[in-house]
Amino acid sequence: MPYQEPFAIGFDLDLTLADTREGIAAVYRALSEETGVPIDTGAVVRRIGPPLEVEIGHWFPPERVPEMAARYRAVYADIAIPATALMAGAREAIDAVRALGGRVVVVSGKNQADTERTVRYLALPVDAVVGGLFGPDKGAALREHQASAYVGDHIGDVDAARAAQITSVGVATGSFDAAALADYGADVVLPDLRAFPDWLTRRYGDRNPNGHQEGRPDGYSDAVPDVRR
Repeated sequence: MPYQEPFAIGFDLDLTLADTREGIAAVYRALSEETGVPIDTGAVVRRIGPPLEVEIGHWFPPERVPEMAARYRAVYADIAIPATALMAGAREAIDAVRALGGRVVVVSGKNQADTERTVRYLALPVDAVVGGLFGPDKGAALREHQASAYVGDHIGDVDAARAAQITSVGVATGSFDAAALADYGADVVLPDLRAFPDWLTRRYGDRNPNGHQEGRPDGYSDAVPDVRR
């Protein structure tokens, strides 16, 4: 891909930057207790990635999906956010982008409010947060923010990069292992984000992104953005 000045890197959230497995499982346990509907939370966390309504549809009839999705979102902040942790190498990956003068854009399938809450809770110093998009639908946001690569754990994230016509970087930290991501067509496959800074340095390390002596774009800030609902 042609080098863009300054460059931006897009990241998925769940199971890429944020380990949301325990939190998501806890929300589904709460729904199960409220409704009396048995839910296999192990199966739920193995499928993290697609839109919420798809997963809800595995456990509730179609006419109840909107109601239960709304209930899920209503309790997510109180139950799931405190149980969320960083994925291995997540902070170092973001730091590596910013150290080279790049911008960090989070594009997630999680709704906008909870995507922002998660980023804020984990104190991730990112430049933009976009929620509520999955698969190829993420492509428009990646193009808008001029991302040159998109990093994610799901084959839907490969589709997102393809839609944006940028480099797809797969990390084998979700439900798809390295072989599955490679077979699906990811341009780069890493075991996890701990390997990302080395790849980034090989791609961008010999370039000053915008001609600034410090190699950082105008408006660069280490502050966590003040994102609100």
